[in-house]
Amino acid sequence: MDRIIAQNVKYASTGAHISAYLARPDADGRFPAVIVIHEIFGLDRHIEDVARRFAQNGYVALAPDLYSRPGTPVTAEEIAQAMDFMMKIPPARQRDQAVMAEEMSKLPEQDRAAVGKTMKWLMHRDYSTNVTDLAAAIDYLSSQPYVRKGAVASLGFCMGGTLSARLAAKGADLAACVIFYGEAPAQESISAIKCPVLGLYGAEDHRITDALPQFDKSMRDNGKSFLHHVYPGAHHAFFNDTRPHYNKQAAEEAWKEVLSFLAEHCK
Repeated sequence: MDRIIAQNVKYASTGAHISAYLARPDADGRFPAVIVIHEIFGLDRHIEDVARRFAQNGYVALAPDLYSRPGTPVTAEEIAQAMDFMMKIPPARQRDQAVMAEEMSKLPEQDRAAVGKTMKWLMHRDYSTNVTDLAAAIDYLSSQPYVRKGAVASLGFCMGGTLSARLAAKGADLAACVIFYGEAPAQESISAIKCPVLGLYGAEDHRITDALPQFDKSMRDNGKSFLHHVYPGAHHAFFNDTRPHYNKQAAEEAWKEVLSFLAEHCK
Protein backbone atom coordinates (compact mmCIF):
# COMPACT_ATOMS: atom_id res chain seq x y z
CA MET A 1 0.00 0.00 0.00
CA ASP A 2 1.39 3.39 -0.99
CA ARG A 3 -0.57 5.36 1.58
CA ILE A 4 -1.76 4.59 5.08
CA ILE A 5 -3.74 6.34 7.79
CA ALA A 6 -2.31 6.27 11.34
CA GLN A 7 -4.03 7.74 14.37
CA ASN A 8 -4.53 7.43 18.12
CA VAL A 9 -7.92 6.03 19.13
CA LYS A 10 -9.78 4.81 22.21
CA TYR A 11 -12.11 1.84 22.45
CA ALA A 12 -14.46 0.66 25.16
CA SER A 13 -13.61 -2.26 27.40
CA THR A 14 -15.14 -3.37 30.69
CA GLY A 15 -15.37 -0.25 32.84
CA ALA A 16 -12.74 1.68 30.88
CA HIS A 17 -11.62 3.18 27.61
CA ILE A 18 -8.33 1.79 26.30
CA SER A 19 -5.94 3.96 24.32
CA ALA A 20 -4.55 2.43 21.13
CA TYR A 21 -2.61 3.19 17.96
CA LEU A 22 -4.44 2.38 14.73
CA ALA A 23 -2.83 2.08 11.28
CA ARG A 24 -4.73 1.09 8.14
CA PRO A 25 -4.56 1.34 4.36
CA ASP A 26 -5.76 4.63 2.93
CA ALA A 27 -8.08 2.91 0.48
CA ASP A 28 -11.70 1.89 0.07
CA GLY A 29 -12.91 -1.55 1.01
CA ARG A 30 -12.63 -3.96 3.92
CA PHE A 31 -9.31 -5.38 5.07
CA PRO A 32 -8.17 -8.13 7.44
CA ALA A 33 -7.02 -6.88 10.83
CA VAL A 34 -4.27 -7.62 13.34
CA ILE A 35 -4.18 -6.77 17.04
CA VAL A 36 -0.52 -5.94 17.72
CA ILE A 37 0.22 -6.62 21.41
CA HIS A 38 3.17 -4.80 22.92
CA GLU A 39 6.08 -6.10 24.93
CA ILE A 40 6.50 -5.34 28.59
CA PHE A 41 7.90 -1.94 27.60
CA GLY A 42 4.45 -0.75 26.58
CA LEU A 43 3.14 0.91 23.44
CA ASP A 44 6.38 2.41 22.16
CA ARG A 45 7.65 3.59 18.78
CA HIS A 46 8.72 0.06 17.81
CA ILE A 47 5.19 -1.31 18.22
CA GLU A 48 3.75 1.66 16.35
CA ASP A 49 6.23 0.95 13.56
CA VAL A 50 5.11 -2.69 13.40
CA ALA A 51 1.49 -1.51 13.13
CA ARG A 52 2.41 0.72 10.20
CA ARG A 53 4.24 -2.17 8.51
CA PHE A 54 1.05 -4.20 8.66
CA ALA A 55 -0.96 -1.33 7.20
CA GLN A 56 1.51 -1.11 4.33
CA ASN A 57 0.84 -4.79 3.69
CA GLY A 58 -2.92 -4.40 3.50
CA TYR A 59 -4.00 -4.92 7.12
CA VAL A 60 -5.78 -2.81 9.69
CA ALA A 61 -3.48 -2.89 12.73
CA LEU A 62 -4.62 -1.94 16.22
CA ALA A 63 -1.98 -1.71 18.97
CA PRO A 64 -3.67 -1.29 22.38
CA ASP A 65 -1.85 0.43 25.23
CA LEU A 66 -2.52 -2.13 27.94
CA TYR A 67 -1.13 0.21 30.58
CA SER A 68 -3.69 2.90 29.77
CA ARG A 69 -6.44 1.27 31.83
CA PRO A 70 -7.15 3.48 34.88
CA GLY A 71 -5.78 1.99 38.08
CA THR A 72 -2.68 0.37 36.56
CA PRO A 73 -0.22 0.73 39.48
CA VAL A 74 2.91 1.41 37.42
CA THR A 75 3.70 3.65 34.48
CA ALA A 76 5.42 2.76 31.21
CA GLU A 77 8.37 4.88 32.37
CA GLU A 78 8.68 2.88 35.60
CA ILE A 79 8.54 -0.37 33.65
CA ALA A 80 11.25 0.87 31.27
CA GLN A 81 13.41 1.79 34.27
CA ALA A 82 12.97 -1.68 35.80
CA MET A 83 13.67 -3.44 32.51
CA ASP A 84 16.80 -1.36 31.92
CA PHE A 85 17.98 -2.57 35.33
CA MET A 86 17.17 -6.18 34.44
CA MET A 87 18.88 -6.08 31.05
CA LYS A 88 22.22 -5.23 32.69
CA ILE A 89 22.14 -8.61 34.44
CA PRO A 90 22.78 -11.82 32.44
CA PRO A 91 19.57 -13.89 32.12
CA ALA A 92 21.05 -16.91 33.92
CA ARG A 93 21.93 -14.74 36.93
CA GLN A 94 18.48 -13.15 37.09
CA ARG A 95 17.16 -16.37 38.62
CA ASP A 96 19.55 -16.01 41.58
CA GLN A 97 17.79 -13.98 44.29
CA ALA A 98 21.06 -13.18 46.05
CA VAL A 99 22.50 -11.74 42.84
CA MET A 100 19.37 -9.68 42.25
CA ALA A 101 19.40 -8.36 45.81
CA GLU A 102 23.06 -7.41 45.48
CA GLU A 103 22.48 -5.59 42.19
CA MET A 104 19.42 -3.83 43.60
CA SER A 105 21.47 -2.60 46.57
CA LYS A 106 23.78 -0.75 44.17
CA LEU A 107 20.95 1.51 42.98
CA PRO A 108 20.34 4.94 44.56
CA GLU A 109 17.70 4.68 47.26
CA GLN A 110 14.96 6.45 45.25
CA ASP A 111 15.58 4.28 42.17
CA ARG A 112 15.75 1.16 44.33
CA ALA A 113 12.28 1.84 45.72
CA ALA A 114 10.80 2.52 42.28
CA VAL A 115 12.43 -0.50 40.64
CA GLY A 116 11.50 -2.73 43.57
CA LYS A 117 7.84 -1.69 43.35
CA THR A 118 7.74 -2.31 39.62
CA MET A 119 9.54 -5.65 39.84
CA LYS A 120 7.09 -6.84 42.48
CA TRP A 121 4.16 -5.90 40.23
CA LEU A 122 5.72 -7.55 37.18
CA MET A 123 6.28 -10.82 39.03
CA HIS A 124 2.74 -11.01 40.43
CA ARG A 125 0.63 -9.19 37.84
CA ASP A 126 -2.73 -10.57 36.74
CA TYR A 127 -3.06 -11.00 32.97
CA SER A 128 -6.83 -11.54 33.03
CA THR A 129 -7.72 -7.84 32.66
CA ASN A 130 -5.31 -7.56 29.73
CA VAL A 131 -7.06 -10.47 28.02
CA THR A 132 -10.42 -8.78 28.62
CA ASP A 133 -9.12 -5.57 27.02
CA LEU A 134 -7.77 -7.53 24.04
CA ALA A 135 -11.09 -9.32 23.58
CA ALA A 136 -12.72 -5.87 23.49
CA ALA A 137 -10.22 -4.92 20.77
CA ILE A 138 -11.61 -7.74 18.61
CA ASP A 139 -15.11 -6.31 19.07
CA TYR A 140 -13.87 -2.80 18.24
CA LEU A 141 -12.15 -3.90 15.05
CA SER A 142 -15.07 -6.07 13.98
CA SER A 143 -17.37 -3.05 14.23
CA GLN A 144 -15.29 -0.86 11.90
CA PRO A 145 -16.55 -0.44 8.32
CA TYR A 146 -13.05 -0.99 6.90
CA VAL A 147 -12.46 -4.36 8.62
CA ARG A 148 -13.40 -7.65 6.97
CA LYS A 149 -15.71 -9.73 9.13
CA GLY A 150 -14.17 -12.84 10.67
CA ALA A 151 -10.64 -11.82 9.66
CA VAL A 152 -9.08 -10.51 12.90
CA ALA A 153 -5.80 -12.01 14.09
CA SER A 154 -3.69 -11.43 17.20
CA LEU A 155 0.09 -11.05 17.30
CA GLY A 156 2.29 -10.20 20.25
CA PHE A 157 5.89 -9.96 21.41
CA CYS A 158 7.27 -11.28 24.72
CA MET A 159 4.53 -10.38 27.23
CA GLY A 160 2.38 -9.62 24.20
CA GLY A 161 3.14 -13.06 22.79
CA THR A 162 2.00 -14.61 26.05
CA LEU A 163 -1.18 -12.54 25.86
CA SER A 164 -1.77 -13.43 22.20
CA ALA A 165 -1.69 -17.10 23.21
CA ARG A 166 -3.93 -16.53 26.23
CA LEU A 167 -6.45 -14.61 24.14
CA ALA A 168 -6.68 -17.53 21.72
CA ALA A 169 -6.90 -19.99 24.63
CA LYS A 170 -9.88 -18.04 25.98
CA GLY A 171 -11.74 -19.17 22.88
CA ALA A 172 -11.64 -15.77 21.20
CA ASP A 173 -12.98 -15.56 17.67
CA LEU A 174 -9.63 -15.09 15.97
CA ALA A 175 -8.72 -16.03 12.42
CA ALA A 176 -5.10 -16.62 13.48
CA CYS A 177 -2.77 -16.21 16.46
CA VAL A 178 0.94 -15.35 16.31
CA ILE A 179 3.28 -15.71 19.28
CA PHE A 180 6.70 -14.06 19.24
CA TYR A 181 8.71 -15.63 22.08
CA GLY A 182 5.81 -15.67 24.51
CA GLU A 183 4.87 -18.28 27.09
CA ALA A 184 2.47 -21.07 26.21
CA PRO A 185 -1.05 -20.87 27.65
CA ALA A 186 -2.07 -23.19 30.46
CA GLN A 187 -2.24 -26.76 29.20
CA GLU A 188 -5.85 -27.19 30.30
CA SER A 189 -6.93 -24.15 28.23
CA ILE A 190 -5.48 -25.29 24.90
CA SER A 191 -8.63 -27.18 23.94
CA ALA A 192 -10.46 -23.82 23.70
CA ILE A 193 -8.23 -22.50 20.90
CA LYS A 194 -10.25 -22.07 17.69
CA CYS A 195 -7.62 -20.79 15.25
CA PRO A 196 -4.26 -21.78 13.74
CA VAL A 197 -1.25 -20.66 15.80
CA LEU A 198 2.22 -19.61 14.65
CA GLY A 199 5.10 -19.48 17.14
CA LEU A 200 8.42 -17.73 16.49
CA TYR A 201 11.31 -18.25 18.90
CA GLY A 202 15.01 -17.64 19.43
CA ALA A 203 17.19 -20.69 20.02
CA GLU A 204 19.12 -18.85 22.76
CA ASP A 205 15.93 -17.92 24.63
CA HIS A 206 15.96 -21.06 26.77
CA ARG A 207 13.40 -19.89 29.32
CA ILE A 208 10.82 -19.94 26.52
CA THR A 209 12.08 -22.49 24.01
CA ASP A 210 12.82 -25.19 26.59
CA ALA A 211 9.05 -25.41 27.13
CA LEU A 212 8.25 -25.49 23.40
CA PRO A 213 8.24 -29.31 22.96
CA GLN A 214 5.54 -29.68 25.62
CA PHE A 215 3.48 -26.88 24.06
CA ASP A 216 3.80 -28.51 20.65
CA LYS A 217 2.73 -31.88 22.06
CA SER A 218 -0.26 -30.36 23.87
CA MET A 219 -1.38 -28.63 20.68
CA ARG A 220 -1.09 -31.86 18.68
CA ASP A 221 -2.84 -33.89 21.39
CA ASN A 222 -5.74 -31.44 21.22
CA GLY A 223 -5.89 -31.51 17.43
CA LYS A 224 -4.79 -27.88 17.08
CA SER A 225 -2.82 -26.33 14.22
CA PHE A 226 0.59 -25.16 15.47
CA LEU A 227 3.39 -24.10 13.15
CA HIS A 228 6.60 -22.93 14.82
CA HIS A 229 10.11 -21.83 13.96
CA VAL A 230 13.19 -21.60 16.18
CA TYR A 231 15.91 -19.33 14.81
CA PRO A 232 19.52 -20.41 15.49
CA GLY A 233 21.62 -17.84 17.33
CA ALA A 234 18.63 -15.61 18.10
CA HIS A 235 17.88 -14.42 21.62
CA HIS A 236 14.70 -13.19 23.28
CA ALA A 237 13.32 -10.05 21.60
CA PHE A 238 15.22 -10.78 18.38
CA PHE A 239 12.56 -8.96 16.33
CA ASN A 240 12.83 -5.62 18.13
CA ASP A 241 15.20 -3.42 16.14
CA THR A 242 15.42 -0.88 18.99
CA ARG A 243 16.84 -3.39 21.51
CA PRO A 244 20.28 -4.98 21.93
CA HIS A 245 19.24 -8.52 20.96
CA TYR A 246 17.87 -7.57 17.54
CA ASN A 247 18.83 -10.22 15.00
CA LYS A 248 18.32 -8.87 11.49
CA GLN A 249 18.34 -12.22 9.69
CA ALA A 250 15.97 -13.91 12.12
CA ALA A 251 13.66 -10.87 12.18
CA GLU A 252 13.42 -10.71 8.40
CA GLU A 253 12.76 -14.43 8.10
CA ALA A 254 10.13 -14.27 10.86
CA TRP A 255 8.37 -11.33 9.17
CA LYS A 256 8.09 -13.33 5.95
CA GLU A 257 6.61 -16.23 7.94
CA VAL A 258 4.10 -13.90 9.59
CA LEU A 259 2.93 -12.37 6.31
CA SER A 260 2.62 -15.81 4.68
CA PHE A 261 0.72 -17.22 7.67
CA LEU A 262 -1.70 -14.30 7.89
CA ALA A 263 -2.24 -14.26 4.13
CA GLU A 264 -3.29 -17.90 4.32
CA HIS A 265 -5.66 -17.54 7.24
CA CYS A 266 -6.92 -13.93 7.04
CA LYS A 267 -6.83 -12.90 3.39
